[in-house]
Amino acid sequence: MNGSNTILLVDDNPDFVQLAKRAFMKSKIINPIVVAEDGVEALDYLFCTGAWADREPKENPVLVLLDLKLPRLDGLDVLARMRGDPKTKLIPVVVLTTSSEEQDITKAYALGCNSYLRKPVDFDRLYEALQQTGVYWLVFNQSPDPKGAG
Repeated sequence: MNGSNTILLVDDNPDFVQLAKRAFMKSKIINPIVVAEDGVEALDYLFCTGAWADREPKENPVLVLLDLKLPRLDGLDVLARMRGDPKTKLIPVVVLTTSSEEQDITKAYALGCNSYLRKPVDFDRLYEALQQTGVYWLVFNQSPDPKGAG
């Protein structure tokens, strides 16, 4: 793929972050997970700026799990910036959010998300959704090589 197997998890809820990590571990997904607590941190990671200025720019994450309701810069703005740059436009993005508003769903797909999942309120269903998401995107899905992006 692209030399990196990192998952970028963009979410400001520490409980959800811990749950996602546990769900992936239970599914035997051992990819490193980098957490960004807001949209600005996510863009810093993706574009090797700010606190991530020393990160290897060629090693993009294999998957971005993106909440929409974020402080400083929302998920839709992050998605728009990702899809507008050749370096990040092919990275799979799964929107994981509490929003079921049709305008958010439509805009996320219009901006190029690969999947839109509403976070279930029930703990067990959320845990299962996270496990299945991880297995699908990291085991079964075949993504293009981002180096072929132009």
